[in-house]
Amino acid sequence: MKLEEIDIYNPDHYIEGVPHQQFQLLREKAPVYWHPHPDGGGYWVLSRHEDVRAVSRDFKTFSAERGYVLVDDLPEDVLPMVQGQLLGMDPPDHGPLRRVVLSRFTTRMLAELEPKIRDICREILQKCVDQPECNFVYDIAGQLPSAVIGSMMGVPADMWSKLREWSDLQTSASDPDIGGTPEEVKQAAIEMGQYGYSLAADRKDKGGDDLISLLVNVEVDGHKVNEAEFASLFIQITVAGNETTRALIAGGMYELIKRPELYKQLEENPELLNAAIEEMLRWTCPLHYFRRTATKDTEIAGQFIKENDKVVMLYSSANFDEREFEQPLEFRIDRESNNHMAFGHGVHFCLGAHLARLETRIFFEEFFKMFQGIELAAEPFRIRSNMVNGFKKMPVRMTARDI
Repeated sequence: MKLEEIDIYNPDHYIEGVPHQQFQLLREKAPVYWHPHPDGGGYWVLSRHEDVRAVSRDFKTFSAERGYVLVDDLPEDVLPMVQGQLLGMDPPDHGPLRRVVLSRFTTRMLAELEPKIRDICREILQKCVDQPECNFVYDIAGQLPSAVIGSMMGVPADMWSKLREWSDLQTSASDPDIGGTPEEVKQAAIEMGQYGYSLAADRKDKGGDDLISLLVNVEVDGHKVNEAEFASLFIQITVAGNETTRALIAGGMYELIKRPELYKQLEENPELLNAAIEEMLRWTCPLHYFRRTATKDTEIAGQFIKENDKVVMLYSSANFDEREFEQPLEFRIDRESNNHMAFGHGVHFCLGAHLARLETRIFFEEFFKMFQGIELAAEPFRIRSNMVNGFKKMPVRMTARDI
């Protein structure tokens, strides 16, 4: 392959998985690469770990708010909606709101949440004992994060599937099975925001210990989240709580199914799970990229960047950078040095990182206790997307333990 043949925008190039050949070529030959956009113009692609990390840290020069985090320009009436999300905010606006959310994701609070997550997980898996063949992605992996984030926010259980539907429409719009037209995507965002707004308005000044009540009633640095701000925040937390952990659990299990010796090793040595989950994160990397926009003329690795140029941080390339990881294309559950970028870096580091790790660890612990084996019942299908990295269908056949 030659540089002029590179096309990492086309969603079709992700159906078979991460396009490692293209990413490797970029890292070797053009680590800061000008990529044309089909609608005109283009954007800079950063493929090396050190450059992605550096841009992630420099929020003054590389803005998330100016143009948002997607490589595609958003309609003028949609952009203000997403700029109310933490993902689309720059400091100083970003800080107070982030601290409000983080106050719910402390180590102590997650420790208190662990028994509830374990109960939810057991309930989900118990249903699978009687239905050993299923689509692992939605019937199992997607159920846990939906239930956990839904419970944390106090969203009624009968709305959890609707939240997943809204989430999929917005993050996987380019997929023919779970995406939709631009109008449908916009409508999903509006409906989801309106639903979040109604929940916030209902719980304003009424106390309560769910995440929504905390967010709309707690003041941090003199800032109190209003209902409109919460509508955007609700979308981000719900989408992130559903999509990324689902992709992590499903993708992690897929890698273990392909490597029975590692599956058995983890099954027999659950103390290895923490390191294994970090490798699953590096390998599955739920999001391929986020975008920033240059706030001034600058340069990256010697390449001149103009003000307002789009800069794309390619996480799923950084996670396989030979300069950072020894034998990156080898899946190692005992990898010692693992500075992956699956949760991003800097001020926009994923708020739910610790929760995602906790859910995934509990899932595999409980799965190994309840099932003695799992195999693919048919070939899986990946989401057609240049942004979301994950499966949409993974038919499996599971064998329950005799208890």
